[in-house]
Amino acid sequence: MPKTRVIIMGAAGRDFHNFNVYFRNREQYEVVAFTATQIPYIENRRYPPELAGPLYPQGIPIHEEKELPRLIAEHDVDQVVFAYSDVSHEYVMHRASLVLAAGADFRLMGGKATMLRAKVPVVAVCAVRTGSGKSQTTRHVSDVLRSQGKKVVVVRHPMPYGDLVRQACQRFATYEDLDRYECTIEEREEYEPHIDRGVVVYAGVDYQRILEAAQEEADIIIWDGGNNDLPFYKPDLHIVVVDPHRAGHETRYHPGETNLRLADVVVINKVDTANLADVAAVRANIRAVNPRATLIEAASPIFVEDPRAIQGRRVLVIEDGPTLTHGEMAYGAGFVAAQRFGAAEIVDPRPYAVNSILETYERYPNTGAVLPAMGYGAEQIAELEQTINNTPCDLVIVATPIDLSRVVRINRPFQRVRYELQVIGQPTLEEVLGEAFA
Repeated sequence: MPKTRVIIMGAAGRDFHNFNVYFRNREQYEVVAFTATQIPYIENRRYPPELAGPLYPQGIPIHEEKELPRLIAEHDVDQVVFAYSDVSHEYVMHRASLVLAAGADFRLMGGKATMLRAKVPVVAVCAVRTGSGKSQTTRHVSDVLRSQGKKVVVVRHPMPYGDLVRQACQRFATYEDLDRYECTIEEREEYEPHIDRGVVVYAGVDYQRILEAAQEEADIIIWDGGNNDLPFYKPDLHIVVVDPHRAGHETRYHPGETNLRLADVVVINKVDTANLADVAAVRANIRAVNPRATLIEAASPIFVEDPRAIQGRRVLVIEDGPTLTHGEMAYGAGFVAAQRFGAAEIVDPRPYAVNSILETYERYPNTGAVLPAMGYGAEQIAELEQTINNTPCDLVIVATPIDLSRVVRINRPFQRVRYELQVIGQPTLEEVLGEAFA
């Protein structure tokens, strides 16, 4: 029988996982290429043979997504698998139309084919959009479970943008581990807050290997989801965060709507700052697609070290990168802090941006007068540093979850903004988790 020839469309995450758990050892398929988008510097390389397995002794090439029609024709491709996240339903169907017009089938893969089963309980924390508040929810869940006497290990959705073989199964317990694996700013933003709490984090490329290692030192695994992707591990409790600042997005983005339909618990975050009508609209949308889910309302209050340092100053605001880019937010917690604590002016960094940072603004034109903390490699981190120090201001407000000064040199005084989840009313996550894992 001829093999089914496949291309997997991705962004260095879900695409590699789908290949590893479904296609890697199936002789009836031949994966001829990956395509890459969303994340800079991941195309024009190969998925290495050490990870691709014996059916792929040369590895698998990774091309830019714009090459997809040519690749389908050149390799006589039968099937294209869409395997990245936090994109609108319309966007997905435009890609489907392109693939179908080129003559191939278009495929989306669900949990039955891609979720691995652990031998310990799994709590998955996911979201309907990037920037909804998943990270602080994950930290809150971790704190609750540890207060209940559980040994928790966090497994983070993949961000493997470097040497894939070396990154296949990574364990992070110290800041030295972050340096050893040459983590990007995005990776540090997700790992550091857990390390600060004394919680071990796993991440990488091969999530079967990661699972085998993580479950050996955990009573409970927390799946710390990325973007709005589905969990890689079958959850015993599936928590999904929604954002009323983007009311309606919970049913208009892929695969966020799938997460919403699968959720056991839905956290409506930011209710303290959102419009009441938007909160009501989100609640109605949840009930329409998933009436069985437990609803929890929460806020994400912000904290700064010295609010008086902001008052009357001209400030540069640095926000979490993915929240502004494919999360499509114009601002984040840093902008809110600048306004709340009386900044005289929020200085627009766009005229001072260089190279890839300038390209980020051009690719995501809806980003407001704030600086996304892009840092997908040493070159881009240097360009971020240059943009920061080019921008004329009195003070820098850093609203990333990490101490950015460990990564870049900031030539002006700066204040960090932190935010944690605060559940409002009942039920609480303590009650839900206590009942689930008594």
